[in-house]
Amino acid sequence: MTYNSTLHCILLVLVMAVVSFLLRAFPFILFSGKRETPKFVIYLGKVLPFAIIGMLVVYCVKDMNFTAVANFLPYIIAGAVVVVLHVWRRNTLLSIIAGTLSYMALVQFVF
Repeated sequence: MTYNSTLHCILLVLVMAVVSFLLRAFPFILFSGKRETPKFVIYLGKVLPFAIIGMLVVYCVKDMNFTAVANFLPYIIAGAVVVVLHVWRRNTLLSIIAGTLSYMALVQFVF
């Protein structure tokens, strides 16, 4: 069986777009109108962001190696930059960008 590659690609993109749209619209369709949002969903909305950040931190430092200062100090300094900036400014985007830039600068130019 042979496929027209252009038509095949267009159909693939169309199916992915429809599925993406439906997945994003599903919560609004499910919880719209006069229905009250379940308490469990409200609880997950409050708790999951912190759990996800915790998992990201663990993932980012999982390869930290304490055999040499150059292997762990950039992680610690960049993490401290993120924490200090976030406590000071309460701007997540600023904290992430500054932490990433400080880590990259430390790894490329200092260690």
